[in-house]
Amino acid sequence: MSNTTAPRRDIHAEITNQLVASIEASPGQFTLPWRRNGGALHLPINALTGNRYNGINILSLWVAAESRGYAAPIWGTYRQWAEKGAQVRKGEKSSLVVFYREFETDPDPEDETDNGKRRMARASYVFNADQVDGFELPAPAEPLGPVERIENADRFVVSTNATICRGGDRAYYRPSTDTIQMPDENLFTGTESMTRSESYYATLVHELVHWSGAKHRLDREMGKRFGDDAYAAEELVAEIGAAFLCSDLRITQDVRADHAQYLSAWLKMLKSDSKAIFAAAARASEAATYLRGLEAAR
Repeated sequence: MSNTTAPRRDIHAEITNQLVASIEASPGQFTLPWRRNGGALHLPINALTGNRYNGINILSLWVAAESRGYAAPIWGTYRQWAEKGAQVRKGEKSSLVVFYREFETDPDPEDETDNGKRRMARASYVFNADQVDGFELPAPAEPLGPVERIENADRFVVSTNATICRGGDRAYYRPSTDTIQMPDENLFTGTESMTRSESYYATLVHELVHWSGAKHRLDREMGKRFGDDAYAAEELVAEIGAAFLCSDLRITQDVRADHAQYLSAWLKMLKSDSKAIFAAAARASEAATYLRGLEAAR
């Protein structure tokens, strides 16, 4: 009879590997799991086609909307608004977006990987729905009511003793006040792979991972490795940590596409660092262990 014991499962490593596989399989676009009553950080869409803007254009339009106070996430060129029967008001300032056109040329004979395809960037200038007349924004939907409670998740949240403010339509951790802001739970709609309740708790534990990184807790600094991309790296930590906690707390039963979709968007900003997700996963594991330790200490 063998005295050897089976190696202990590393659940966090397993989840990380599942996330990597999901990202490599192109999980699609991330969808916010709650309704926004407007607000700059809703994914921007084109007024005429209904298509989402992608890549750097998302960040560019978010910045424009935040700085100028636009509430609607709907954008279009002057001509596109005219096709919708709307008129851009005189004196309104446009915002820049970039799109790419692909063309073919002769491949470089000295480069075996060159297939001859090239991409050329083209600039386009768009206006927000708040800058036009003759366009009516969709009416806000009726509240959906409270989400179904997950008792063990509620106990875990209470055990952290984090200050959580609820209301409005944004989710974030504010270091200056050491508080978490959560959207009104009536606004949570869920997604194709997560119920309203799962989405609510997944968002909450994401913000708790951010909270864990405060200087008087884990003092999480992403350091020189990520440089100007430290914010993106911290988002990776928070979402991977949320995936760990969702599994550990039985908030969700599987690694969901939503996690991979969110991570994929931030990884594009870190594309020069192929190991970024594994570095972030190590910090996320530390955060999840710290947060569960608060519960055990009560």
